[in-house]
Amino acid sequence: MTGDGSDPRVRALRVAVARLRRQLAVLPGELADRSTADDELAALDAMVSHGAPEVTRLRRSLLLIAGAVGSVSALSSALSEVRERIDGFGELPGG
Repeated sequence: MTGDGSDPRVRALRVAVARLRRQLAVLPGELADRSTADDELAALDAMVSHGAPEVTRLRRSLLLIAGAVGSVSALSSALSEVRERIDGFGELPGG
């Protein structure tokens, strides 16, 4: 798998990440961990753009993002979509 868009899972994750990034960018008010969420969303996008992402790394990024924005109800739908797209890459080894 490459980041060239040939894998539908990669395309779907990139779309979901872009949606969450847009919603986070226009979120009014302070969010203490906004930079963490921004950094991890950028890392997710880079991972899927440069080849086969590691499921472990995808899930780690998801946990960091969820921890940063998980209590913001305005982002819950977009965050759920990112989680569903990451789930599409499969289970962790041994899980």
